Amino acid sequence: MKIISPKYDYCAKELFRNEVVRNHFLSDILEIPVEEIRSSRLLNTFLWKRYRGQKQGILDVLIELNNNIKINIEIQVKASADWDKRQLFYLAKIFTAEANKGEDYSRLRRCVAISILDFNLSDGPEYHTVYLFRDKNGIPYSDMMEIHTLELRKNLVGQNRMNDWIRLFNAESEEDLDMIKTENAGILEAIREVKVMSLSKRLRAHYEAHMKDVRDRKAREKYVRQEGEKEGFEKGLQKGMNEGIEKGIEIFISDNLEEGKSRQQIIEKLVKRFGLSENDAIMLVEKHTEGLKM
Repeated sequence: MKIISPKYDYCAKELFRNEVVRNHFLSDILEIPVEEIRSSRLLNTFLWKRYRGQKQGILDVLIELNNNIKINIEIQVKASADWDKRQLFYLAKIFTAEANKGEDYSRLRRCVAISILDFNLSDGPEYHTVYLFRDKNGIPYSDMMEIHTLELRKNLVGQNRMNDWIRLFNAESEEDLDMIKTENAGILEAIREVKVMSLSKRLRAHYEAHMKDVRDRKAREKYVRQEGEKEGFEKGLQKGMNEGIEKGIEIFISDNLEEGKSRQQIIEKLVKRFGLSENDAIMLVEKHTEGLKM
């Protein structure tokens, strides 16, 4: 039977709301005994802005571990050319969040970023990579920042403790879940959660609506490309917009907001990609960001 994909961000966020799943995942990826995890508290995922005009960061999952370590978990299905920059931006925002003017640097806490990626970020075979601050001789500079990437599309080898977590995130059916043979309490709890969520009418409807939007967006983009080739880009674009391309532009604007693009950057990209006038681009950005702070 088909299940809601654990890679779907809504499903993944629900999984990490479960303390057993959360603690065992952190134990495995950070290689610390689960018994040493005294607490893992979910935090507000909206990163504050120091001044007007600064980029707003919205995280997938933010956790406070043992009252002294902040951990950001990001799930990214669509490939992003600037993912490394985006992850560093979030990590820096989290690290400096408690550094108020005039206060001692001792208030700063260790921060860890974990990226679960459904695309290959690197060319190497490693699917769980840890990035640390070290000099060229391997001597540590600081342990205050750490980045983990989990690349779901790479081939699994050996007995890496993250293998079953990757199998979980890649599961597409109950049969795939049942093939995960493990005694890991966190993964067993996650499998149970996914099966329950897959039976939830509300979540199933939310998931199906999301997938329909994805399919519709791809169909619109294909249609506009084909019409552009037949009738010239401008005619194809106009006809596409008359039959629903504005919805595609709305999604385009939303994706760019998630990637931290500024209002002016989005306007410039609309002008360049869709051949709009600057006034039309400004009007569309204002229309689709009404009520949002940028």
